[in-house]
Amino acid sequence: MPAIQSPGTEEVHPDVALVARAKEGDTAAFEQLVRQYERQIFRVAQHITQNREDAEDITQDTFLKAYEKLEQFQGNSKFSTWLVRIAVNESLMRLRKRKTSKTVSMDEDVQTEEGSIPRDFAEWRPNPEQIYDQNELGNILRKTIQGLPPGFRTVFTLRDIENLSTEETAEALGLSVPAVKSRLLRARLQLRERLSRYFGQRKEGQPA
Repeated sequence: MPAIQSPGTEEVHPDVALVARAKEGDTAAFEQLVRQYERQIFRVAQHITQNREDAEDITQDTFLKAYEKLEQFQGNSKFSTWLVRIAVNESLMRLRKRKTSKTVSMDEDVQTEEGSIPRDFAEWRPNPEQIYDQNELGNILRKTIQGLPPGFRTVFTLRDIENLSTEETAEALGLSVPAVKSRLLRARLQLRERLSRYFGQRKEGQPA
C-alpha cells in the first residue's frame, strides 16, 4: 500500500499531523485521535467478541497499546487502519482467553469469608418494555451476523459495516487481498442464504 503522505503530490491526511504531535509528547493531539476513533474501535471489538464489557476493555487497551507503540507507526497506512489491527488482535486474544477460562458449575456454591452460599443468577429474560422496544429486523440481522464463523464475521464487519477498503481490511487482519475478497464473498452468501431461509419460513407461517 502506498504511503499516505507524499509531499507535493497528494493531500496529507489530518491524522498525520496529529500523530506527529503525539509522538513529540502532545497528549492533547493523541486525545483528539482517541475521540475520533474510539467509537469505531468499540464497534469492531463488540462485533468480534459479542460482549459489551469486553469491547469497552479492548477499546481502552487498544489506545493504551497504540500510545505505547506510537513510535512504531511509520505512516505507511492510515492511522485508523493501524488502530483497527491492534483492536482485532486484542479481540482475538480475548476470545482465546475466554475459551480457556475455567467453567463453573451452576450448582456449585460460592465460597466467601462467611462460608459457602448458593450461586445467585441475575434475571436474563428481557422485560415486556424491552421486548416492545426491540427492533425485530435489527435483531434478526445482528443474530445472523453473529452466527457467521469468526473469520468471516470479522471480514464482513470491517469491510461492510466499518467501510474499510479491501486493502485496509487485508492489512488490519494480516491477510492477502484475495483472501479478504474470498471470505467476504462467502460471508455475504451465507448471510443471504440464512436470511432467505428465515424470511421464507416466516412467510410460510413456520417457526424461524
